Amino acid sequence: MAAWSDAGGIPARAQQYRSTLIRCARAEWGLNAPVATFAAQVHQESFWNPDARSPYADGLAQFTPSTANWLPSVAPQVGEADPFNPAWALRALAAYDLHLWSRISAATDCDRMAKTLAAYNGGLGWLRRDERLAEAQGLDPARWWDQVEAVNAGRAPWAIKENRAYPRRILLLLEPLYEGAGWGKGMCP
Repeated sequence: MAAWSDAGGIPARAQQYRSTLIRCARAEWGLNAPVATFAAQVHQESFWNPDARSPYADGLAQFTPSTANWLPSVAPQVGEADPFNPAWALRALAAYDLHLWSRISAATDCDRMAKTLAAYNGGLGWLRRDERLAEAQGLDPARWWDQVEAVNAGRAPWAIKENRAYPRRILLLLEPLYEGAGWGKGMCP
């Protein structure tokens, strides 16, 4: 995998999934789907390895078994959980991001996608707790960058570090890489 501090390049194997990602993203989000954002997210999750495994999650989109099994109950179009199937994983990633996106409000689309990604990585419940804590501390709960992002409602240090780095790396480092390579638009200009 590319070093955490840099984007590296787009792995060659990403190309074989490009048309599937575009089709899945547009099926869920419409013709203006932020394909570069989703490509950056897959890059971060698995470096485009459909056989990726972590202690907690599997496949291109690194779904935990519980989320993969639950997702069809709110997004039946994805079908039965199959995280090692690249087409399922890409459709499920776009569907789950949309599910989260529709439950999140923010000042800008970039803030909203950062919150969506933080929820994908750490859970919507934690995002809600962080928003409440940010507001209690006089920060703007509608803004992710340097606002909600700056608080921790109780997660372990390793978990909050990973959660805060996740949207930053995807939206600020990897998304421009995919936009520049012609994968479509992203959420953060």
